[in-house]
Amino acid sequence: MTDEQNLLAEQRRALILDEVRRRGGVRVNELTRRLRVSDMTVRRDLDALARRGAVAKVHGGAVPVAQTSSYEPGFEAKSGLEPRAKEEIARAAAAMVAPGAAIALAGGTTVYALAQRLAEPSAPGELTVVTNSVRVADVLYHARRTRSGPPSRPGGPTVVLTGGVRTPSDTLVGPVADAAVRSLHFDVLFIGVHGISAVAGLSTPNLAEAETNRHFVRSARRVVVIADHTKWGTVGLSSFARLAEVDTLVTDAGLPAAARAEIEEQLPGGLVVAGEPEPAP
Repeated sequence: MTDEQNLLAEQRRALILDEVRRRGGVRVNELTRRLRVSDMTVRRDLDALARRGAVAKVHGGAVPVAQTSSYEPGFEAKSGLEPRAKEEIARAAAAMVAPGAAIALAGGTTVYALAQRLAEPSAPGELTVVTNSVRVADVLYHARRTRSGPPSRPGGPTVVLTGGVRTPSDTLVGPVADAAVRSLHFDVLFIGVHGISAVAGLSTPNLAEAETNRHFVRSARRVVVIADHTKWGTVGLSSFARLAEVDTLVTDAGLPAAARAEIEEQLPGGLVVAGEPEPAP
């Protein structure tokens, strides 16, 4: 490799590292378009950065290595993590939604996967969905526009998007969001988490998001947490609910047996493991 080629590679990697730090993660297909190079070149660059300990590779991209309790990765970075588990969890959670229900969908990539399920033509009808996720609102809004229905009533759910300040996860938080959420009442809240543990409960690295999530939990008759197994044992900066305040936890088969026992102790009968057959009665 020539000195010029080495320089170009280092320039690319510096740009990639800057994007990872600024956005909380990058995806390979985005980098190929921005840098105008092949997938193979980008993957070699990510391999080189990972060997230096500058980034951590994930499915389809890379995220920063250092993750403290106050670190909050961006939506794109998180969307590449545990995609199969999220799909299984979303399928199981969608089966819990009754036609005509008023539901709340908080932010996060697992909740977004659920929203994609609820946007399908076979999803329960007449739903009212309140969300503080820009991504969730967008996918459900487009479902309402494209799904067929009677002339007097368009298909798809009715979507209410709270206002607020946008976070790296594309959720809206702060006083405006808090005021909107606490004035409403939901049949079911579906909420994702940054971390969940027996001691810290549900937690997030964002203080404002924690407060908004507290209002979501208080306004719901039933609280359903949807989180893949990697969230167990992770603790963010701020807790917003105790595990005992959760009615149901929907997770995937990767959850260890010891964690299942801890959860079942606090949520008797409230653990749903997506992708596994239900036990015989």
